[in-house]
Amino acid sequence: MRISTSVFLTDETIHPVRLAQELEQRGFGGLYLPEHTHIPVSRRSPAPGGGPLPREYGRTLDPLTALSAAAAVTTRLVLGTAVSLVAQHDPIVLAKQVATLDWMSGGRFTLGVGLGWNREEALDHGVQWARRRSQVRDHLALMRALWAAEPTAHQGGFCSVEASEAHPKPVRPGGPRVLLGGAADDRLFADVAEHADGWMPIGGGGLTGTLPRLRRYAPDAEVVPAYVQPSPGKLARLRDLGAAEVILALPAASEPAVLRALDDYSRYL
Repeated sequence: MRISTSVFLTDETIHPVRLAQELEQRGFGGLYLPEHTHIPVSRRSPAPGGGPLPREYGRTLDPLTALSAAAAVTTRLVLGTAVSLVAQHDPIVLAKQVATLDWMSGGRFTLGVGLGWNREEALDHGVQWARRRSQVRDHLALMRALWAAEPTAHQGGFCSVEASEAHPKPVRPGGPRVLLGGAADDRLFADVAEHADGWMPIGGGGLTGTLPRLRRYAPDAEVVPAYVQPSPGKLARLRDLGAAEVILALPAASEPAVLRALDDYSRYL
């Protein structure tokens, strides 16, 4: 089971280059970053964990840019999003960005995909909130058309592209590893089966009950819990449940604080 990390990197935290170097030197498997383009101050959407929204949400670095910097100073570290808000992107541009990062890193990129929770942020991007699940599916389908070996067209309800030359291609034929984030339900598990390589639940709790439901839809799907607060017992349980990778949550903090957390987490490697 690969031990990776996730963190809200901002303009006030450890730099992505320093973090990536430290992770690879210490033997961690990967670095996964979240995405928020902006946080409208109206704050009508409640914070995911309840209470005030932590400061780092409104200061997150662009994940693909930060991961490109991390790719340039590492050779083995898996680089991913946890998660990318795909509905908020022009999918033609996002397909190019993902393919370029994957190619530059030698195939080390994982696209973690989420539906989003902040309605105001999504509406500023023109997302149809009630239909965002369908929009994410459509965007992923267009991106896969551009990643295909031969020019391939896509015509969908939200986006379309003519059969086109689109290079570079991701290293893996058909596109990089894709993990879908979100709460356990039948719609999500059907999407995992049709559109992704696996499921990225938050925290890893309740998997004993939900994994049988996932397996009915996607018997071979990877399970990659993200933003996990680790303990020896929790990681042993996730390993026994067949988690392919566990992504441990690092603090959105200064370099000394993050390095102390890495020192602590190194005992799980």
